[in-house]
Amino acid sequence: MSDGLSHAPANAEFKHLPVLLQEAVEALNVRPDGIYVDGTFGRGGHSRAILAKLGEQGRLIALDRDLAAVEAAKAVDDKRFTLVHSGFSRMQEVLADLGIAKVDGVLLDIGISSPQIDEAERGFSFRFEGPLDMRMDQSKGQTAAEFLATASEQQIREVIKEYGEERFAKQIARAIVAARTGGDAIATTRQLAQIVAGAVYKTEPGQDPATRTFQALRIFVNQELEELSLTLPQCADVLAPGGRLAVIAFHSLEDRIVKRFIRAQQDRDNLPSRFPVRASELPPSRMVAVGKAIRPSEAEVKANPRSRSAVLRVAERTSAP
Repeated sequence: MSDGLSHAPANAEFKHLPVLLQEAVEALNVRPDGIYVDGTFGRGGHSRAILAKLGEQGRLIALDRDLAAVEAAKAVDDKRFTLVHSGFSRMQEVLADLGIAKVDGVLLDIGISSPQIDEAERGFSFRFEGPLDMRMDQSKGQTAAEFLATASEQQIREVIKEYGEERFAKQIARAIVAARTGGDAIATTRQLAQIVAGAVYKTEPGQDPATRTFQALRIFVNQELEELSLTLPQCADVLAPGGRLAVIAFHSLEDRIVKRFIRAQQDRDNLPSRFPVRASELPPSRMVAVGKAIRPSEAEVKANPRSRSAVLRVAERTSAP
């Protein structure tokens, strides 16, 4: 989950800079009496902006699987606001438990937040020495260290290649297995970063050799692409006609899933060529894209460099069943 926040030095107060804040909230076309879902509360930047547009009858349901985000949400003292400790792939179930059948908008801010990156003990960053954890929800699941300790060389290679798009995946996987075979458990971020650095021959200018490997392990450990793929169809189901879906992605793999989903929901022409059917007989589109993909302005990227890869896509639910 990503708030795209910048971060002050260690032990300093977080400076919250939600990515594409104005653009995302405007895209939702918030109605004062509407019901909205913020699928990734993070530190609440988008949630607070949505609440500011809601009237007394409006309601906002926020989800997050990070316990630190759940703790931060306690600062939001608003009867219109409900926070549920959950990944957004349980959205439909969570809404049903709250007695909500339809909502007027869903915002998904995908990826990782700056507080997660900048807290060494979370193990997300090669810039800090810390335990190799990487779980967004530290109350359950396998850590990155546990995966690397038991996975085969082929499994490690496939994860790094698929989720990190790393061309040296084979060499990195081999080096990881060799390191653990030598009796040294790969337990910290710095240990892993050093192993990767020794296996990568060439990197992109300005990019640390460990960047793609850390990204791949984080995506794998948290099943981020699976979470997204499971959630998008639920969004189409829970949105009321005219309701908006706004998704901020930070990686090409995520954005590709969102783009293809919207296209599939919109495309009425998936039938074989020369199929005998009239245009009026084609199934109606469930969702239609709203405008083109939106990227951060130069000013936003300058103020918050971590926003540079963000892409916002918006779709609207039709009245089709």
